[in-house]
Amino acid sequence: MKPLDNAALVLFSGGQDSTTCLAWALSRYARVETLGFDYRQRHAIELSVRPKILQTIRSLDSDWAARLGNDHVLDLSVLGDVSETALTRDSDIAMQANGLPNTFVPGRNLLFLTLAAALAYRRGIDVLVGGMCETDFSGYPDCRNETLRALQATLQLGMDAPIEIETPLMWLDKAATWQLADQLGGKALIDLIRTETHTCYLGERTLLHDWGYGCGQCPACELRIKGYETFSGTKHLAPRDL
Repeated sequence: MKPLDNAALVLFSGGQDSTTCLAWALSRYARVETLGFDYRQRHAIELSVRPKILQTIRSLDSDWAARLGNDHVLDLSVLGDVSETALTRDSDIAMQANGLPNTFVPGRNLLFLTLAAALAYRRGIDVLVGGMCETDFSGYPDCRNETLRALQATLQLGMDAPIEIETPLMWLDKAATWQLADQLGGKALIDLIRTETHTCYLGERTLLHDWGYGCGQCPACELRIKGYETFSGTKHLAPRDL
């Protein structure tokens, strides 16, 4: 597909979904920049893997290398200060009385996308790309398509700018997300996602499984494992020490 003239800003955490979204954007837009957030997340190790992923992405495709521009990281520690969740505190993951898991960080995606829009405005970028998904998710209300369409309208009105929010994974389960990565970058991208990205909520990065790093038990790992098994058609193997 011939890249469009406009540019995209990808919300890039260093996880499986955002890395797939980055490859998706690089296949479509002439200029792509990335944005990460430090909100004192429990799995802050995801921030440390981002530079190597970006470096490797550039090596996979010369066109991608030419299109991939600046990386930005914003300090959003205030979100960690006001949140009392299993992603911002050292607490057990559990369901709450409201039916949501305590891994839900209220307002997180709303803040992420609002700040991304402000940065994109300054950088001359019209498109925001996020890995939000309504198919394999934990019921987070700020991942719903309805929420993101409403936020897009608000940002367009509030900034008087043609900002679009693209969510290429919205209607994909994790197996289909692995399949999309395979279509975009083949085995090289699959191997990059397996060995370099981080998705585990607990920040566990001791053992490399065939589906990647992680504790294997948190909700994020469970989704990743199930999706990889379906995609690969095999059961995950025993982990190995690195």
